[in-house]
Amino acid sequence: MSVSPAESTVFGGLFGSDAMRAVFSEQGFVQKMLEVEAALARVEARLGIIPPDAALAITEAAKVERVSLAEIGASTRNVGYPVVALVKALGRAAGGDAQRYVHWGATTQDIMDSALVLQMREGLALVEARLEAIIAALAEQARRHRRTVMAGRTHLQQALPITFGYKCAVWLSPLVDHRTRLAEVRCRALTVQFGGAVGTLASLGGKGRAVTEGLAAELGLAAPDAPWHVSRERVVEVASLLGMLCGNLAKIATDVMLLTQSEVGEAFEPHQPGRGGSSTMPQKRNPIASEYILAAARGVHALVPIMLSAMAQDHERATGPWQSEWLAMPQIFVLTAGALEHAVALASGLTVDAARMRRGLDLREGLIMAEAVMMALAEKIGRDAAHHAVQQACDRAIEQRRPLVEVLAEDGAVTPYFDGVALERLADPASYLGETEGVIDRVLARAGAAGPIAG
Repeated sequence: MSVSPAESTVFGGLFGSDAMRAVFSEQGFVQKMLEVEAALARVEARLGIIPPDAALAITEAAKVERVSLAEIGASTRNVGYPVVALVKALGRAAGGDAQRYVHWGATTQDIMDSALVLQMREGLALVEARLEAIIAALAEQARRHRRTVMAGRTHLQQALPITFGYKCAVWLSPLVDHRTRLAEVRCRALTVQFGGAVGTLASLGGKGRAVTEGLAAELGLAAPDAPWHVSRERVVEVASLLGMLCGNLAKIATDVMLLTQSEVGEAFEPHQPGRGGSSTMPQKRNPIASEYILAAARGVHALVPIMLSAMAQDHERATGPWQSEWLAMPQIFVLTAGALEHAVALASGLTVDAARMRRGLDLREGLIMAEAVMMALAEKIGRDAAHHAVQQACDRAIEQRRPLVEVLAEDGAVTPYFDGVALERLADPASYLGETEGVIDRVLARAGAAGPIAG
């Protein structure tokens, strides 16, 4: 197995997406650093800090094809950072007097952090697109199955009837919240970092703030009120948001896997020939999408703490914590992309066996309707007495393996208040769905209230 399955030829399609891998590839990162250097040169030329011809030459040379990744890699192993070699390579590519003005007034972390922000912007756009697809698919499932009655389960046991549309709405609601969180995190996280050696920009004299604001505008980013090179909450917030998103996707995957069990068989992942097959058992259709959503989510959840622990940075430049972010952040984005890809396929192609769901409500002697009977009886004799009476009836139904309705119809504590017809009516799962349709309607209204995030 390769060092990272998410990057491998064999496993990469399961743990990430090609688009996200391209954003966080080394070529992608080097190109983003070059774009920051070029933008810096253009801004400084406009402010009269460097010659306009130098800025033009630097901009024209700022293409990853013009530098040697092997050379940058060799230098990085020695220096510890890639920017020294990058600046030299960009200067050579720009040529002439322009070489003197590459990286003017900047420091390594300015370039690397701002490049990371540009990567995050592209990565979040990819996340948003797949999130919108999942939201649309789950909304359609909720609409389609708003009256598909099934067992709601607590502690893995049947509890009360719900509908599958309600279950989809519960899955959907936090994803709609994440749409809002994505918009909010962009405002805070997509912020340029430019501070020079310790954040004071002393090397630029009185033009430091003008360069910072100009660089932010040139890159389409926000300008911070203070340098954030040792204040990492922006990147940590992004990582944490992706961790929460993966957690919600993992909840959906867990539910689907449980519904897919042979003994339940109420919902299934979309099937295509060979998918989820076994090397020995021809009948198998394993829930592959759900499995890899869970695997990717666990990977992300293992990496988010690295980002959190890296917030304890020493003085005005960190000795170690910052570097540990490089290990975590690209993988967090790539694994999140993998989870999203599987979730899109799952949500849009989920197969529901409504008849099996309805038959499942009749399991366990109809005990799922015990609360409905208890609450109706409580209006006649009080809650405690009703709870005791129905609980005893449930015990007899389990022991005798008889339908709860039959046992209740023979119970002297019940028959003075409800005849057989009334008990049958109380035992209808479709009559005890409470706020299921209200939940669906409210969540669908929110899901459709906003289109894709701008920016």
